[in-house]
Amino acid sequence: MVRITEQLIRKRAEHNECIIGTLEELSLHQENIDKIENINNWCKEIQILYLQANVISKIENLNKLKKMQYLNLAVNNIEKIENLERCESLAKLDLTLNFIGDLESVCSLKDNLYLKDLYLTGNPCTDYNGYRQYVIAKLPQLKTLDSKEITISDRIKAQQKIAELERTIRKQQLKYQTFREAQKERISRVDTSNIPDEEFWQMTSENSPETRTEICSRQKKNERNSTDTCEDKPKKPISLFHKSGRPLNINQAKLKFLFKDDDPKQYVLEVEIYKYMDSNLIDVDLQPIYVKVNIKNKIFQFVFPEEIVVDKSIAQRSQITGHLVLKLPKANYKEPLGKKDIKNDKIEKNPEKERKEREYLEVEEKKDDMDFSKIVENSNKVKDLCSNSDIPPLEYA
Repeated sequence: MVRITEQLIRKRAEHNECIIGTLEELSLHQENIDKIENINNWCKEIQILYLQANVISKIENLNKLKKMQYLNLAVNNIEKIENLERCESLAKLDLTLNFIGDLESVCSLKDNLYLKDLYLTGNPCTDYNGYRQYVIAKLPQLKTLDSKEITISDRIKAQQKIAELERTIRKQQLKYQTFREAQKERISRVDTSNIPDEEFWQMTSENSPETRTEICSRQKKNERNSTDTCEDKPKKPISLFHKSGRPLNINQAKLKFLFKDDDPKQYVLEVEIYKYMDSNLIDVDLQPIYVKVNIKNKIFQFVFPEEIVVDKSIAQRSQITGHLVLKLPKANYKEPLGKKDIKNDKIEKNPEKERKEREYLEVEEKKDDMDFSKIVENSNKVKDLCSNSDIPPLEYA
């Protein structure tokens, strides 16, 4: 069976950048886990914990999870409710489809004052006469049981019959315990280890924790054998180029990426590489029409819409996210006419040229003829012209 290891938790903590110390939600469902361990010490900030669809037989090692509000242990092999008293914030507990026959064990939840929702559907104890009333009487803090709301009248009736309910439940529990002992003995007599899978899946088996464990064990074994068979087959080499020689887009590493082409001068390609991956494991091969990134022997190749300038391109990793950022200047970019880069183009000053330009732009000096202050003087000049003998007199028609 599978154990809860640090590697497994980090794998399921990708949404928290693989940091487990501050993890608030953890999903370990369908992992064939048979024992709860290590979460207690590594993930003390957990608020939601999913452990459904495993083969866990005992509730344990959760006492340090003071902030846990929701625990899902549905479809496991649990036969008794225990060891949850110190989970002070527990508000919702799902134990659907387990093998809980010890109904009196629900009394261990009386100190979980914030517990509002409890699910026991599909357990043997739900078949006991008086099951619902007994749980309501023993856990007055509950608001719902098996998705059904608990009313005030339900509580009053349950408290009135509590003495009778305790006797009835205890008798049914003893009867179930006797059945379980006989069931274990019957199952132990049958050796299924040598039975082929085809015969095993056609066998009629009892609904028990032992049967569920055997089924999970065989499924895990078949998956392992199937994986080994696939690994033995030679892998088809990845084709990076078309038959015509044109490069292809490849994302073997299955990484998310963002390509920006809104800047007329350059392209920007951002590849979401894992934050904690060593840069030595990343190899970038940049070509005029494509880039190939080798990440732990997995290829990410991207083809550009047009050629770029390789020598002026920049490849960097973000210190915050770890993403690989490529800045790729376009080879065919031309500066628009009439625009110059003031920072880069320095114009040398020519004092003589500036002086001539200023002289050219100066306004001409005003003429005396336009000076109205000398209007009398100008009129005398006209008289002088009339008295001049060299100028013939005016003739009238």
